Amino acid sequence: MGNALTKAAATDFLLQWGLFLIAAYLKTEKFYDLAGSSTFILLAVQSLINSGKFFPRQVIQSGLVCTWATRLGLFLFLRVLKDGKDSRFNRVRGNPKTFFLYWTVQGIWVLLTLLPTLLLNSKKEDKELGTRDYVGWALWLAGMLIECLADYQKFTFRSNPANHDKWISHGLWSIVRHPNYLGEIMLWSGLFVSASSALKGWEFLSVLSPIFVAYLLTKVSGVPILERQNMRKWKDNPQFLAYVQRTTRLIPYLY
Repeated sequence: MGNALTKAAATDFLLQWGLFLIAAYLKTEKFYDLAGSSTFILLAVQSLINSGKFFPRQVIQSGLVCTWATRLGLFLFLRVLKDGKDSRFNRVRGNPKTFFLYWTVQGIWVLLTLLPTLLLNSKKEDKELGTRDYVGWALWLAGMLIECLADYQKFTFRSNPANHDKWISHGLWSIVRHPNYLGEIMLWSGLFVSASSALKGWEFLSVLSPIFVAYLLTKVSGVPILERQNMRKWKDNPQFLAYVQRTTRLIPYLY
């Protein structure tokens, strides 16, 4: 198990740092998200093949990871090609040290987020599928649907020239201000729940996966950045301020 995690970590960071060199030379972030999602697929498939067992739980879990990574990676890659840039990197792409930090954080994100799946795929003995598996997969499906629908609604909204310099406030975005991030947290929570059916002892510490995703999105790279950008744009717009007042950030009626 230790060798499997070491191999995954080595593959992860060598890939991120190697691609950083190319991105820094070209001063581009256009393949940053695609690189991250591709690493999820690579590590999930690599760990599944290395175990050589292909138990139903392992195959389904790895398949769900690959489905999410393929969809999100292509969506973000096509979006950055359409927009021409990713505003998160406006002050970063020309600063190699900070840019390197972003790629390193991506490596940490991939490894910690995928930890339950890596541990699951290292198992040499199978367990019968049970309630936790089905609950976890249902939570993954709900989160995936929310994320996909939120991304689709925002993409179509932004694709309409009439909505230039406006914020989206309909559909899921009328319920919370960041429904795509809510879906993301839900789906990784679901994958931990399903993987936990086969985990033992210290392996339950892989609950850090959904906790880290939630922390990253709510405190570091997701919600805070977008909230600051939106407030700079529309802080003097009464309608936007009213939208912020009546709509919670992430969890309906709570947060």
